[in-house]
Amino acid sequence: QKKVPTMAHQRTPHHTPTMERWHRVATATYTATDTAMVGLTTSTAKWATSVKNSLAKRMTSPEIHSALTALHLASPALPVGAFAYSQGLEQAIEEGLVRDQPSAQGWIEDVLLLSLAQQELVLWREVYGAVNAQDTDRLVAANQLLIATRETAEFRLETIQMGQSMSRLFDQWPGADSLTHLRNTIKHWAYPAAVAACSAATKTPEDLALAAYAWSWVENQVLAAVKHIPLGHSSGQVVLHNLKPAIEKALVLSAACSVHDIGSAAFGLAITSCRHETQYSRLFRS
Repeated sequence: QKKVPTMAHQRTPHHTPTMERWHRVATATYTATDTAMVGLTTSTAKWATSVKNSLAKRMTSPEIHSALTALHLASPALPVGAFAYSQGLEQAIEEGLVRDQPSAQGWIEDVLLLSLAQQELVLWREVYGAVNAQDTDRLVAANQLLIATRETAEFRLETIQMGQSMSRLFDQWPGADSLTHLRNTIKHWAYPAAVAACSAATKTPEDLALAAYAWSWVENQVLAAVKHIPLGHSSGQVVLHNLKPAIEKALVLSAACSVHDIGSAAFGLAITSCRHETQYSRLFRS
């Protein structure tokens, strides 16, 4: 009996074994392409999600502007003459109280936590709040208190000279030009008050601006130690790294302290500042 070929064996006049091989290759190619496209789609989706999350974590334009303002206010390039003052550190070095990296770090940290955090930074926050509240009387009182709490003539000279220099820059800061009308009300600006007022007027977040202010103070002290001990630049950087937790702690302490509770008993700092006034040879004005 003659075997009838099935459909699989039937060929059209144009259906050849070569065409079957090409058909199998094409089918396999399409399958592989579909699989690759699914994988590509999944990868693309993951990439898009990653980009979205990354963008969500990026700083906004106002946040970047605030950060730049805080950095600018803390910049050594600010023409206020901070480089000319050591705040008693030069005399402490002269007397051997500060002589190397550990003692320099200890001195700066003690002044930061026992003096600035308990007094100056608290009043800095008070000025910031007064400007935000547009309370001139409160601002004037805080500024006067900042000057009155300077223990020595050198410290008062320093804060007033730097504060006056800072106040002359108010016109340059968008928003801070509103402070220029206070020039007749406040004859002498304390430096912390001038920086705090400018920070508030420019809408720079309080803690960000205060952290930058505290950092600039620490940095200036370390630079004075580098110049006068002398302390190596690498050692100076180590001190800066080690003092970062102390700056954070100082901000927390200042936030927890009210204006009515401020006070400092840094007798050693006051004594070295007094002695510095008659130091025979010196690099700094305080």
